[in-house]
Amino acid sequence: MKQALQAFMKRPTTWIGIITALTFQIVFSLIWMTGYDGVTDRANQLHIAIVNKDQQLGSQVASNLVKELPFQMSQLDSLEQAKQQLDDRKLQMVIYLPEDFTQQTASPEGHANIQYWINESNPALIKSMMSGVAGQVTAEVNKQAVAAGVKSTLGEAAKMPEEQAAAAALSLAERVTADIQSTNAIHGMNNQMVPMMMVLASYVGAMIMGMNLEQSAMMIQASVSRWRRFAARSVINVAAAVAVSLVGSTLLYSLGGQIEQGFIHLWLFEMLFLLTFMFVSQMFLYLFGMAGMLFNIMLLSAQLVSSGTIVPRELLSGFYTGLGAVLPATYAVEGNMNLLFGGTGVGREVAALLLITAVAVAVSAAATGLKKSAGRKHGAAAAVQVNQSK
Repeated sequence: MKQALQAFMKRPTTWIGIITALTFQIVFSLIWMTGYDGVTDRANQLHIAIVNKDQQLGSQVASNLVKELPFQMSQLDSLEQAKQQLDDRKLQMVIYLPEDFTQQTASPEGHANIQYWINESNPALIKSMMSGVAGQVTAEVNKQAVAAGVKSTLGEAAKMPEEQAAAAALSLAERVTADIQSTNAIHGMNNQMVPMMMVLASYVGAMIMGMNLEQSAMMIQASVSRWRRFAARSVINVAAAVAVSLVGSTLLYSLGGQIEQGFIHLWLFEMLFLLTFMFVSQMFLYLFGMAGMLFNIMLLSAQLVSSGTIVPRELLSGFYTGLGAVLPATYAVEGNMNLLFGGTGVGREVAALLLITAVAVAVSAAATGLKKSAGRKHGAAAAVQVNQSK
């Protein structure tokens, strides 16, 4: 047993494994604790728009909501415009007060509806928070409507028989109800978790693949030139992205996953962001060798926090929001949500992923060229020393 332990501890790979496990603990603890710190205190960064078509009580209600709700509030004239911004994720909820809002609240037998639209093609926390806000808004508006109803009723009859007073009290108990409607509805928790699953599986797979390609490159470096190794790895990345994304998309489709924009669109988009992950993760290996895996561990954790797959990006600190804007997982998550659940398309996300891929390829090529130059200088220096010794 002692001999076996000594044999293991003499191998560098054993220490690399221990250090990797330790790094995961340190990096994830630091990034997740700092990334999610103060999330609940940033609810005022969420956006809600009010569309009011009632010029009496509705105007008063809309004005009060803009002043009192602890969010970034705005009033829009067009419901269609508000819904478009909701699909673009520029808004987290739309509140709509119809034209007959005052008339319905004043009617003894009627009830007025406040209509709410929530885009479910978002992290699950958005729907939960906005549903709670809708309940609070409805309760508060109901108080205002009841108060107005009481004044109206008492104004009509100062002296009211007991039975009529009881009936009036019942009619005033609830004047306003909530009508919550979801756009891009998500069917089931399993579908809700798919964007995070796809990003996590894709980046971890790209990391492990890159590590093994780096080891293979080190083994063949004596017989294959640097640029040929670089070209071969690039071809392998493209071929692997096509095959792996096809398997992943097929499994998702076969298991009944929700795919609003169709299988082909999902497959092509997954192929793109998987290819981006491969080139980005291998960029650190080109720059730092196997030590680049430490950067990949940090990047994995940072992307899970900043991409909006778990917590809405609007609730993160400015640092992590800015970080997410330059990391590929953010665009992979948003594009997946649009394709899986519905949205405005993936044109912006595709452009961003292509740009990130181009940068990663350029940096990797530059690192390959610099290493070659360094190798030539080293060889020249060695030749000079040999000549001097002669």
